[in-house]
Amino acid sequence: MVADKGINTADNIAFCLARGDGYVLSQTIRGGSKEIKDYVLNSEGYTEAGDGYKIKSRLYPREIAVSNAQGGRTKLRVDEKHVVFYSADYDRKAKADRAPALQKARDLVKSPSRYNKATSYGAAKYLKNLCFDPTTGEIVTTKQKPFFDEDKLREEEKFDGYYAIVTSEWQKSATEIVDIYRGLWRIEEAFKVTKSDLEARPVYLSRHDHIQAHFLICFVALVIARLLAQGLGNKYTIAKLVESLNKASGSRLEENWYVFDHADEITRAVSSTLGIDLSRKYLSLGDIKKILGASKKALFCNN
Repeated sequence: MVADKGINTADNIAFCLARGDGYVLSQTIRGGSKEIKDYVLNSEGYTEAGDGYKIKSRLYPREIAVSNAQGGRTKLRVDEKHVVFYSADYDRKAKADRAPALQKARDLVKSPSRYNKATSYGAAKYLKNLCFDPTTGEIVTTKQKPFFDEDKLREEEKFDGYYAIVTSEWQKSATEIVDIYRGLWRIEEAFKVTKSDLEARPVYLSRHDHIQAHFLICFVALVIARLLAQGLGNKYTIAKLVESLNKASGSRLEENWYVFDHADEITRAVSSTLGIDLSRKYLSLGDIKKILGASKKALFCNN
């Protein structure tokens, strides 16, 4: 089972182990114990594994409290491996994601009358002395005024860029565990692409058979996109592949002749890897049909 920290509970872990299955789960750091926080921030044991990336791991047997048939909890020992890594890119993303909330929080301190309980969402956790009228939801400043909580921000920033994973697969290397977990990201990306780039949602259909056909087409397109991504060494995201190939379309000139006026790194990679010539600017309808046939054969034979 590969999942994010929302599934990381004692009962779920025990269920996996009882079935003879393993698990690779993300582990909260900011909401974790002091022991896990200290381990993450301790510089000892990290191995530099690229520009702005470091990783370490440890074997860490622990006891978990599992629900039992009597309504109580039973302690169970699990042999786990902890994998922690730091990514400079992840660090920058965390700060960028937090920036709008910080800007709102600082603006609220200057002009509290512009906000209420609903509009202060996201910024409230960075403020102290923030009180709301229980009836109107307006911010009350008669007795005390809200101020920015610098300590809260400093505490959060300490863990920017760090990610933790716990797993039953203690025999595998830290790099293998991270690669397994990244498979979850690829699945999430695939669902995102299906909804947006492949236009699975919204569905402007009412008949059941039409709805089924719509999703069948979307998932077939997703399979092809995933096969193409793998064929190109997972160098490009599915979203970028879809964007590039949508642009690589032909415009009819006259009779059976078409002009193709788009080429980029991805179309050149497709041509090189799959042996399909996408470099020609002018193609006849017969040439296009030959390329489509060759692309189907190349894509599925190479995968």
